[in-house]
Amino acid sequence: MADRKLIGQILKNLGLINEKQLDEALEISKQSKEKLGKILIKLGYINNNELTKALAAQFGMPPIALSSTKIPIDVISLIPPPMARRHRIIPVKHINNTLTVAVDDALNLFAIDNLRIMLKCNIECVMATEEEMSAMLDRYYESEKATVDTVVQELTEEDVSVKEEETGIEEADDVPIIKLVNLVMLEAFRSRASDIHIEPMENKLRVRYRIDGVLREVPGPPKRLQGSIISRIKLMAGMDIAEKRLPQDGRIKITLMNKDLDLRVSALPATYGESVVMRILDKSSLLLGLGELGFLQEDEDKFRHLTESPNGVLLVTGPTGSGKTTTLYASLSYINQPNRKLITIEDPVEYQISGINQVQVKTQIGLTFAMGLRSMLRQAPNVIMVGEIRDQETAGIAIQAALTGHLVFSTLHTNDASGAITRLIDMGVKPYLVASAVQAVLAQRLVRLLCPNCKEPYVPKKEELTALKLREEDVKDKPFYRAKGCDDCGHTGYRGRKGIYELLVVTDSVRELIFQKVSSNLIRERARLEGMKTLREDGTKKILLGITTAEEVIRITQSDID
Repeated sequence: MADRKLIGQILKNLGLINEKQLDEALEISKQSKEKLGKILIKLGYINNNELTKALAAQFGMPPIALSSTKIPIDVISLIPPPMARRHRIIPVKHINNTLTVAVDDALNLFAIDNLRIMLKCNIECVMATEEEMSAMLDRYYESEKATVDTVVQELTEEDVSVKEEETGIEEADDVPIIKLVNLVMLEAFRSRASDIHIEPMENKLRVRYRIDGVLREVPGPPKRLQGSIISRIKLMAGMDIAEKRLPQDGRIKITLMNKDLDLRVSALPATYGESVVMRILDKSSLLLGLGELGFLQEDEDKFRHLTESPNGVLLVTGPTGSGKTTTLYASLSYINQPNRKLITIEDPVEYQISGINQVQVKTQIGLTFAMGLRSMLRQAPNVIMVGEIRDQETAGIAIQAALTGHLVFSTLHTNDASGAITRLIDMGVKPYLVASAVQAVLAQRLVRLLCPNCKEPYVPKKEELTALKLREEDVKDKPFYRAKGCDDCGHTGYRGRKGIYELLVVTDSVRELIFQKVSSNLIRERARLEGMKTLREDGTKKILLGITTAEEVIRITQSDID
């Protein structure tokens, strides 16, 4: 009650209410247990702004008019939307390691302490009205569209007509175009996107994020901002912003939510302007251990044993975006020991790994995979990683390296494991060299994982069981799950991805078939007789474990021919 009398006394001292009005409100408060300030507003004696002014005086906080306060988007992005909405907090300004936040409840000390620990900075509070707080939370945090609109509203014609030859934009931190580009990157990172696609269409500028391998369109800026946005991205990536006729590649280093990220940028001239794709490279998400890739225990044990071989070729196959690079990096990290010399040649070098010598392919000066690989052998390495075997020369050198005592990792673009064997032979490598050098081939795909918060059991259709080669009695006591969708997974039903695998170990009997130059189907059948699980079979096991869905496995393994 002391608090209520105090706020009442403050209002009285400010001349906003008299003694009779205060007594009336106090009597109602005793009966209803409602806060004194709200009762005085209901009675019509004060308004929201007057109550905020009194509360600010009570707690020693300056009042703020949020609706007339211009808040930079980079400041808004400091607090994640769920936290801002849950605790009703809006950041206002960030100067010299001090963040000023607006609150409408001065007693929300727990949220303020959490914010101080999370951002590692000093927190100062200002008092806002409940109505303005609700309106501003809707404006800044309700949705991606609201946030983009907020930035677009700040843009004037002068901001939009940025001259491409001017580079002063780099230092103009208050230019809304910069905020808009930063916002697109920030929202992509928050959404766990791996790529950002900015695509000029005839009547709009389309923005799409690739999340868990699937492109999802998000609200984009107006078409009139296209030139300025693309120029800004090219400038950040170190590209020539005056060159619009030729494709360009670049790289952006940026810090988002206290994480240092690399963005690999590609600009491609298209019909309605330059199409830009930014690949988000997050080292922490890429450098996984072998146990985190998604192997079933039996295959993981086999693959670990193969990576410890003294020599031979280990191939990882699959289409673009199937996680081959992640598997290679995880393998190298696993065997990266002080007593081993590891060298890689890549195009491009996505991440620098401590303890490994990494070489970037530069075809414009003649540094190809084949040339780099030939030179690497003179460095006396124990382990070599070739980013991709693209031609006969590279394949031949890799095979010879394996036969002369080196362990060689590389990738090929084939649909399945057995196809990699015949691909090498088709490239011109002699069958007896392939049979002698290749130790194993790992084919892989990435499947989306069911969101643990909203997955729901269901009875699978007969068509699904037929496609997975399952009988009803096989799944009698094993529940199937399907995607439902919730706030945590962006209403997709999926969150994250892991691999499904097909590990072909080159045994003596498989080696005999390679000598005979038989078709990939015969090699595949022999490997299956010896225990190899196909991609779809591995995926089926993960369906029965409740990790993913039948729909997802069937979609990803359409080319898996049994």
